[in-house]
Amino acid sequence: MEAIDPQYGTLTLLLIAAGAVALLLFLIMKLKLHAFISLVLVSLLTAVAVGFPPGDIPDVLMYGFADTIGSVALLVAFGVMLGRLLEVTGGAQTLADTLINRFGEKRAPLALGVASLLFGFPIFFDAGLVVFVPIILTVARRFGGSVLYYALPAAGAFAAMHAVVPPHPGPVAAANLIGANVGLTLLIGVPIAVAAWYVGVMLVSRVLAARIDVSVPDVVFGEVQQGVNAEEADWRRPSFGTVLLLLLIPLVLISFNTVLSTLVDSGVLAEGQDWVEYLSLLGITPVALLITVLAAIVLLGRPNAPLATVSRIVDQALGPVCAIILITGAGGMFGGVLELSGIGDALSGSLSDLGISLILQAFIIATLLRVAQGSATVALTTTGGLIAGAVAEAGLSDVKLTLLVVAIAAGATVLSHVNDSGFWLVSRLFGVDEKTTLKTWTVIETTLGLSVFAIACLLWVVT
Repeated sequence: MEAIDPQYGTLTLLLIAAGAVALLLFLIMKLKLHAFISLVLVSLLTAVAVGFPPGDIPDVLMYGFADTIGSVALLVAFGVMLGRLLEVTGGAQTLADTLINRFGEKRAPLALGVASLLFGFPIFFDAGLVVFVPIILTVARRFGGSVLYYALPAAGAFAAMHAVVPPHPGPVAAANLIGANVGLTLLIGVPIAVAAWYVGVMLVSRVLAARIDVSVPDVVFGEVQQGVNAEEADWRRPSFGTVLLLLLIPLVLISFNTVLSTLVDSGVLAEGQDWVEYLSLLGITPVALLITVLAAIVLLGRPNAPLATVSRIVDQALGPVCAIILITGAGGMFGGVLELSGIGDALSGSLSDLGISLILQAFIIATLLRVAQGSATVALTTTGGLIAGAVAEAGLSDVKLTLLVVAIAAGATVLSHVNDSGFWLVSRLFGVDEKTTLKTWTVIETTLGLSVFAIACLLWVVT
């Protein structure tokens, strides 16, 4: 769907969006109304308030909901199936033990974060996080303390790679729009993302986790146990190599899609070649996770039990995550209503000539678009298109063009809140209530984005 022509000015649209967010927080945090009901209700009221024709409102609501749930449902479903098999068979414990033996107990959060940085290079934020949840929770259960010690470094690592580093779609789109070199964006983006993650996520998460105690949730994989009955408690634990292989399968397959798509978009590979399309198909995230689950059934489940028993185990993993899928989809619905309301276009028109440094302009515009409509990718692409003309006139060097992409990514990262589906995914996967998620995940995303921007500004001055 396309955004409507705004019936109101930018200020009025911003006030409507701010009122919608305030109402949503009031319903959830004060009245304790279920998050799914609250999100759908506020989405409906917002669609009416911004002036959508009544006959179009059902399609408007479905726009963001269907787009989000269409991907999240498959990712979460396959992810928890894989996670349940890893947990029941002891595979998650094997991987956790190996990480801890190599890094030590005190460095467990760092180990999870580094692993997530590597895993997050080709894999989207939501897919990577879902796959890593059983490992994060297993480590948290072993050492105790707030789950935030382990969840925030890992989730923040996936967010940093997704926002800043090609071949993720946001930075690639922004680079193409302003004429930056994608390869150079990759080379410069990786060290910036890693440094900003350590400063803005790793160090900050230690402070937040020390102040806020969140117990390890059972909502995703059920009660703490290896095996679901006495017979399964004696299952043979898989080796570290087997578990690592299962994690590498989606990593390699998804790389086919992301890397090949980038090469086709940049003109290195010709479009429409059969071998490229088949490898890309294997790398579509739901397909890659489906293949991984099938491999887990063969490598983890079948050596220990009949297929019927293995199927029962993965089936038991699906029930607890229905609420996660629905709430995340409703978060996408709310963000979609704000996107289609025309608030992004209204902001773009108002901010097209700020009369300030290009790098600061890029960051401010991306930040406002991120806060207004929730999607980091939309903020990246919209900002890139908006400043493309001014960038072309400025005649910047390749390095500064890349730093502009990084600045846009920084603005598109900060202030994740209730109109961002990723906010709800983190909240529900780790059993964190909305108020605590605002005090932790929103803060982490903001310090990450500000760290990225600070590094980009420093390099902008010296280049």
